[in-house]
Amino acid sequence: MKKITAVVTTVAMIALALTGCGSKGSAGSAIRFGTNAEFPPFEYVSANGVIGEYDGIDMAIVQEIGRQTGREVTIENMEFDSLLIALANGQIDAVISGMTITEERAKSVDFSIPYYEATQVMIVDQNSDITCASDMEGKRIVVIQGYTGELCVQDLGYDYEAFKKGTEAILELNNGKCDVVVLDSATAEKYVKDNPNLKIVEDAGAFEVEEYGIAVKKGNTELLNAINDALQKMIADGSIAEWSVSYSEAE
Repeated sequence: MKKITAVVTTVAMIALALTGCGSKGSAGSAIRFGTNAEFPPFEYVSANGVIGEYDGIDMAIVQEIGRQTGREVTIENMEFDSLLIALANGQIDAVISGMTITEERAKSVDFSIPYYEATQVMIVDQNSDITCASDMEGKRIVVIQGYTGELCVQDLGYDYEAFKKGTEAILELNNGKCDVVVLDSATAEKYVKDNPNLKIVEDAGAFEVEEYGIAVKKGNTELLNAINDALQKMIADGSIAEWSVSYSEAE
């Protein structure tokens, strides 16, 4: 009986220890965020980033999520169209990359509450005759692969060329190798600010307002709830609005 009691006690102590370790690991483990750091002012590489070498509106949000949840946050930088694949494979825990919430994406991931509203615009040369989306017909159109702009141009039925980086697309436009780049409004404003020879053309009739959200793996409600709680506080206290202004105005 003494031996049996000893064995039972030992097993119970081990189980309790494992449970304690598991609880601690769940609460204190790092959140691995995936991003595509080619989308200023939301995410980009900087010598003085808020998280390692990464900076931008989204990175400030991630930093605050870490602070509010008491968990370390890490950033995995990858191509935009690889982010949801990496999420499904468990390489990352969440995606924050100026990602538009769409019905198609929501079939494979769970999205947070929206934290930013944007729309698609056209970036053209100052002397361009493009004044609306229909003027793009027959023009040389460039988009960023996997971005919402690509989907919009597809819906319009126009031919286009896709680049992996916004900087490459803008270089193509500056070199006269394309007529227009279709891109999210906030990022477009940043590129135009840095390139005075370019301008933005809007067309509310062709491009609807879209909402950005943070994606997590389907069914990961614990992480989703924690992210939503943090986002709600940041929206309520004006933090995201302040970052949007400060990062958009930064040189």
